[in-house]
Amino acid sequence: MPDRRHFLMATVLIPLAAPARAQVPFALERQRMLDEIDAIMQATGDQTGRTRLSPRVRAAIAKVPRHRFVPAAMQDSAYADRALPIGEGQTISQPIVVALMTELLDPAPSDRVLEIGTGSGYQAAVLAECVAHVYSIEIVRALGEHAAALLEQLGYRNIDSRIGDGYQGWPQEAPFDAIVVTAAPDHVPQPLLEQLKPGGRMVIPVGARHAEQDLLLVTKDRDGHAFTEKKLAVRFVPLEREPRP
Repeated sequence: MPDRRHFLMATVLIPLAAPARAQVPFALERQRMLDEIDAIMQATGDQTGRTRLSPRVRAAIAKVPRHRFVPAAMQDSAYADRALPIGEGQTISQPIVVALMTELLDPAPSDRVLEIGTGSGYQAAVLAECVAHVYSIEIVRALGEHAAALLEQLGYRNIDSRIGDGYQGWPQEAPFDAIVVTAAPDHVPQPLLEQLKPGGRMVIPVGARHAEQDLLLVTKDRDGHAFTEKKLAVRFVPLEREPRP
């Protein structure tokens, strides 16, 4: 049983798609991954307020082929609950991080969701299984273009992506029912708060660069007031502001 002070490691992520390998029982590995997610959520439920995944989120995690979002050499470990290196100095977050952040958003079928940090595209794919539309921003062009191509190849038509500074959000498509941030700023960006609908939810890691951070759930009430709850200690890569090729 995981320790109740379970420390979640994560990072912004970015991918190298690889063809499926028939010799690896990916369906079985996905089930084992879900079992491990269930155990960790039970162990951390007193902190997160979530002891299990909702049926919608669980079905998304069970469906999305995580092995397509990691390099071929890492496919045997694609469903292990740990972050994996995938090039460009980045990693794909451990599955529990993706599952929990998605769960905390309470995704609804009609939602429009903004993701900051496309990375590998895995989080965007999971969200796309749960909501009407996903808007995803990546600051590293090579990574963002790669993720966009992979998501299109996998048949996701309800994801729009672009290259840019995620701190500024996507004002042309705002407001959003939910926002998820997969890199850590040292404070909650005001533009993102402004682009969150009244009644909306934002999940974001906040803290110092390359140090322990707090995974926050920010909710905006019907009058536009924001309220913040700390959920878990995590480690994410910093939210970058300067574009990289």
